[in-house]
Amino acid sequence: MSTERIPVEFCKGINGLDKIVLRESRGSSAEVYLYGGHVTSWKNDHGEELLFVSSKATFKPPKPIRGGIPICFPQFSNHGSLEPHGFARNRFWSVDTDPPPFPTNSLSKAYVDLILRPSEEDLKIWPHSFEFRLRVALTPGGDLMLTSRVRNTSADGKPFSFTFAYHTYFSVSDISEVRVEGLETLDYLDNLQNKERFTEQGDAITFESEVDKIYLSTPTKIAILDHEKKRTFVIRKDGLPDAVVWNPWDRKAKAMADFGDDEYKHMLCVEAAAVEKLITLKPGEEWRGRLELSAVPSSYCSGQLDPQKVISGS
Repeated sequence: MSTERIPVEFCKGINGLDKIVLRESRGSSAEVYLYGGHVTSWKNDHGEELLFVSSKATFKPPKPIRGGIPICFPQFSNHGSLEPHGFARNRFWSVDTDPPPFPTNSLSKAYVDLILRPSEEDLKIWPHSFEFRLRVALTPGGDLMLTSRVRNTSADGKPFSFTFAYHTYFSVSDISEVRVEGLETLDYLDNLQNKERFTEQGDAITFESEVDKIYLSTPTKIAILDHEKKRTFVIRKDGLPDAVVWNPWDRKAKAMADFGDDEYKHMLCVEAAAVEKLITLKPGEEWRGRLELSAVPSSYCSGQLDPQKVISGS
């Protein structure tokens, strides 16, 4: 059997749905379903799964897949008149065989370009012509990169506006042992309190109950520290000023049919997003939103986001 890893493989996934498997030579991998343009797996060099997908997730259109990285477009949550999180996550995307060039890490052969255009039905509920191009790539070091490009292709001369999120579900050992760094002292909208605006207190964010917050004007780098796994996720983002932090906790978990009762303990959503300020595109204009995820040993990152901690050596 050949030991060479095929960087891009097209195959069938759960329930016969088309998926693409990306592999890097050192051992990391990712899986993307054409349904939803949905990343459902990201594994490190040791084969450990870094994303959370519910054991009860239904890979049955038109229901969205619970976990991984759903694409929320053209609407985040209920911030508008469409179905929650828009329709991109429950449409079938196509492989983009001729994507326009964009600067990329040329060392990586493990990437795929997908495209979504609106159907006649989509245009009835959201009457705007667009092209949504998504590149999913694995770097040689095993980082996962998602680049979204949305273009207004309308011929009627009208602009359109949208909100957006990469609704990333991270796999964690125990939510009570996890903390998020990089969002301290920022303003947020609390979805559990009618989107009322508050300011984050304390050093780092920890979890002991349901959380559903939209942090505003966030830094380009956020870290999730998992003490038990001694692992830190580093989120780098561009074109996405907001960050949504969500964990449903026990009561809401029990109420979701496609989510295990106790699974909230092993997941955390930290979502690179553009929610507070709508993105508006005139015809011919393009917006780009980039997400880069890396997983590193915790000793590397703790305190990295706070120069004072680094200086003081704590």
